[in-house]
Formats: sequence, C-alpha cells, structure tokens
Amino acid sequence: MNLQRPNAGEATHTANRSRDVVPCSGICTICLDGCQGNCEIFKASFRGREVIYPGPFGEMTAGGNKDYPIDYSHLNIQGYALGAEAIEAANPDIAIFPKVETESSFGHIHTVRMALPVFTGALGSTEIARRNWDEFAAGAAIAGIPLVCGENVCGVDPDLKLKDGKIVESPEMKRRVETYHRWHDLNPEYGDIIVQMNVEDSRFGVAEYVTGKLGVKTIELKWGQGAKCIGGEIKIKSLEDALELRKRGYIVEPNPALESVQKAFKVGAITSFERHSRLGFIHEDTFLREVEKLRRQNDITRITLKTGAYGARELAMAIKWASKARLDLVTIDGAPGGTGMSPWRMMVEWGVPTFYLQCLAYEFCMRLASKGEWVPSLAMAGGFSTEDHIFKVLAMGSPFFKAVCMGRGLMIPGMVGKNIGEWIKKGKLPKTVGEYGDTPEKIFVTYELLKQQLGASVMKELPLGAVGVYTFTEKMKLGLQELMAGTRSFRVDKIVRKDLMALTPEAAEVSGISYVMDAYREQAEEILDS
Repeated sequence: MNLQRPNAGEATHTANRSRDVVPCSGICTICLDGCQGNCEIFKASFRGREVIYPGPFGEMTAGGNKDYPIDYSHLNIQGYALGAEAIEAANPDIAIFPKVETESSFGHIHTVRMALPVFTGALGSTEIARRNWDEFAAGAAIAGIPLVCGENVCGVDPDLKLKDGKIVESPEMKRRVETYHRWHDLNPEYGDIIVQMNVEDSRFGVAEYVTGKLGVKTIELKWGQGAKCIGGEIKIKSLEDALELRKRGYIVEPNPALESVQKAFKVGAITSFERHSRLGFIHEDTFLREVEKLRRQNDITRITLKTGAYGARELAMAIKWASKARLDLVTIDGAPGGTGMSPWRMMVEWGVPTFYLQCLAYEFCMRLASKGEWVPSLAMAGGFSTEDHIFKVLAMGSPFFKAVCMGRGLMIPGMVGKNIGEWIKKGKLPKTVGEYGDTPEKIFVTYELLKQQLGASVMKELPLGAVGVYTFTEKMKLGLQELMAGTRSFRVDKIVRKDLMALTPEAAEVSGISYVMDAYREQAEEILDS
C-alpha cells in the first residue's frame, strides 16, 4: 500500500498528465517527450526551488496529506448506561449534558484557565497570520482560550528598531499584544497570550521586550514543529526587504546580495526570496540555564515549551528537562502538521505522526510518574479539528494531557468570518452563506448571544472573524459536552483511557488502549456468570 503519492498535488499546483501513475515515484507510467506538463518534475525543470513550497504564500495554509497506518480514527469512544462522575447524582433530571464542565487549565504555580481545553497554534511571521491577527486575537480572547504569537514577529517587522542588536521597539508585536489584551480584558478569567521564541528571537531580546514593555506574562521556547524539521520560513517579495532581513542576521535565499540574483529578480525570473530561521541545537545545561535566566531577569509568570515531531530521544529530553525546569506546559506537535509555509515534501514525509508521538509521550510520562518525578502539563498538536479529537487526546493522554493545540482548525473560522463581513459589504454573499440571510445577525447563530454579553457598542467593533472563532469554539464545546455526557464524565479531568477502545489490533498494540473485543470483557463475563 502506498500511503502518499509524490510528484503532483494541489499544494504545489501540479498534476499528472496520465491517469496511470507509478505509485512510488508519482511519475506517469508513460512519460512523453513533448509533454506540456504539469507534474512537479515538469514544473521544477524551469521554476526550481519555487516548487518546494505550497502556495500562494500569504493567502493559504497547508497541511500534509499522508495517510498514516494508524491515527485517531482507529479509536472509538465508549458509551455507558450507568454511573456519573463529578456531578451531584446519577439521575436523568440532574445529570444532563449541558451541565458538563469543559474547563481545563495548565501551569505549575500560576495556572491559566481555559473555557475549552483548546488553544491556537503559533501564529507567527507568515502573512496569513499578520493579515488575520485581529480576528484570531479577539476570537480567542472572547472564547476564553489561549493565543500563541509565533516566532519571528519582531524580526520581520519593517518598522523594527534595534539598539546594539536588541529590540527597542516593534510596532507589529505591540499591535498584536495590545489587540489581544483589549479583548481579553472583557473576559480576563480565561486565556492568555503566549509569545514564542526561537534562536533569532532570543538574540533580539524578544522576551525582555514583550515582558518589560508589553505586559506579556508567558514565554514559549521553541524547539520545533510538526510541519517541518527546519527553522521558520516566509517568502519576501521585495528585494529591499530581503536585503534588510539578511542584514538583521537571517538566512535569505537566493542570496539577494549577489549581482546575478538581483538581475534575475529585476527581469522577473526570481519573484520572491525565502527568509529562513536558524536551526536550534539543544543541550540540557544551556536549556536549564536559559529557563532560569528568563525567570530571574524578566517578569515572567510562565515558561512553556513547543517541540516538534522528533523521535523518542528528543521527546524524552523535552519531557525530562521540562520536569527538571518545572515548566508550565509542553506542547508536542506531531507530523504532518499544518503551516503557512513549509517545504511540502518535508511536511509530508518527515517526523513521527501525531498518534504515535502521543503514545510515546504517555509512556514516558508514566515512567517518570512511577519514579515519583513531577510531570508537567502537556498538550498535543498535529492535525486536530473536531470535538472528538479533543476527547480522544485527553483520554489517551490522561492524566497528563490538559489540552489540544489546534492550528488550522482555529484559523479557518477567523478567515471565514472576516470574509463574510467583506462579502456582505460588497453585496456578494455566496450561496453557501446567503441562504441563511444577508446580515451578521441572521448568519451567525451566536451573534445575538455575544451582543447581549458584550453590549451593542462593543459588538460593533468586534471583527466578524472573531465571531467566527467564537461560534466554532461553541460548536466544539457543545459537541464535547455531548461526548463527555455519553461517558458519564461531567468534568474534563474525569476523562480517562478506559473511555476509549481500539478498533484494530495494531492501534491497541501501539497505544495500550484495549482492543474493542477486549474492552470491559472481564466485567461483562462477571455479569454473565453471576
């Protein structure tokens, strides 16, 4: 069985000429001399490096499409007809699903409460994140979920001011933090803004700037992500901007300082440049010292870690070192991930898939716990979009996993809501939306609810993209309540591993979750033999 066919696909805007394709290579069975395209080999023959990346940059997000042997669809959720956890009584008039509590939290000493056990993926220096930040920030704040501001935001800010290599002012980062705080002040009991740092961010002094001048309380150290095994990347369409970013210390390719590259850009052969972050290299002593330095020199309340789809060794390092450093949260991002820009073949073909990675993480946490060692709060990322995903992650990782990091799944509602607002202004609502009405009040089922909560004047200023994010999270909350009620778990911390069953022997072997034919068999046999 071939799990993913190379050499053609929507992400790279390519396709095979023939209906008959060699599975392993993705090349047409018969490749004609004179073919006019458009497979990846054909396109790469004249556009070269452009074909590495999905596009168009700044207008889309991409997710790897490899079909792994085991994933979360190989688990089903149990349902029970008796008992009720974390509620006054197992009574049909008391134990009703709207009473299910979906709140979760993370943090070693200073906890962050989440109205739903979900938070955004890292929204960093990509154009898609910048353009839609107002929608994402306001939506996360009013929904009561944490928001992660990703890497390189300061570094690519065109108005960045540096002194001796350190940030004096970054208007773009200031805008992002202030936008979140404005809306978070309306719902201060839940959520938080987490600012991420990579190698360049550390050199620029991002932590010092955002905590000292912008009031940020949580910093996230970044080791990697599920979408790629390389530093952050964006495309730059201006030669001047490419030269400036290279001057700031970034890797920019093709090298904009070369005369041949500048000529190719001027004639239009090269249409953009790639800005790359450096690879990070981890060592236990330096990691622990960095954590301690951040706590000592900055007014930081929480420090978290984001790590990618690395193998067992790096995963063990992340969990063990986080335990030693008493980190507030470790987010583990599995393959294939989603992104605003990553090498397409890397995103599809590298790293440990999410399901396998969480199984390893649970095993490692159990090992530490069995020795009496402290285990940090964990979150899982890597291709989640629905309430059953949330349930399965929390159940399979119980009691260590506290939340799901949802990237593209939470970005889409922000973009949809924003676009609905623009379509309304232009009088060009598509049929998929227009069938429900032609005003926000008619289209968004939560609009009047939010209006009542926030007030009419505030509602006029709330971006419709934020209404989209809120509406989507309310859908997931309701769905999660229903699933939890079915397992008679009326509080998130009552979700446990036995609430799942594996549908295949392979999934059972990898996860340690009981095979469907074995789950609760002992209890069943006791009943039959009684």
